[in-house]
Amino acid sequence: MADQPHSMADMTLDELRLTLAPMVASASIFDGWSDAAVRSAAQQGGVDADVALLAYPDGAMDMISAWIETIDLAMADALPASTMAAMPIRERIRSLVQFRLDAVAGLEEALRRALAIMAMPQNAPRALKTGWHSADVMWRLAGDVATDYNHYTKRTILAGIYGATLAVFVDDDSAGKSATRSFLDRRIDGVMKFEKAKAKWLNSDRETFSVIRFLGRLRYPAR
Repeated sequence: MADQPHSMADMTLDELRLTLAPMVASASIFDGWSDAAVRSAAQQGGVDADVALLAYPDGAMDMISAWIETIDLAMADALPASTMAAMPIRERIRSLVQFRLDAVAGLEEALRRALAIMAMPQNAPRALKTGWHSADVMWRLAGDVATDYNHYTKRTILAGIYGATLAVFVDDDSAGKSATRSFLDRRIDGVMKFEKAKAKWLNSDRETFSVIRFLGRLRYPAR
């Protein structure tokens, strides 16, 4: 690849892991997330197949995780926090999720197979960690700096929205994936309403009349 500082043959295994990941994803449409897919990607990249396989010691989950990481990195590059800052929060989240959907457009079969593998009981812990990381990247790009329980609830909710949207996306044959876009918009609308209701509830003492506070002010007037 012309934009690489050195050829794939000279890369470290970690560099190779990420560089080959999109090619492995494409090959997995036909070969599944398997050694055969890695060998196909290695041939395409001009890399020794046995070396390429060393970049994915844990097999399919390593391949899938690497693919997702490349999407995380591409998203951060295309939609940095400085760009996101100019958008309303709802549009930030929608744009970030939509970028990820666009990144896997045409690779629905690879995604379907990846989701099936990630759903296996033995892979669930790692799949949850991977999903959490992607949600964390999205929220950070969206400008979230929460460190309290909101940090966790926001990421858990977004990971759920993203996972549900992917499930719709893989089987969506509507023009321009319009069904997926509508589904995503509805889910984000729901979260925005929830956030507004939560904020009002948590700050209810600021929004409603407090008899106790009023009586206290009568007894100890502000100076």
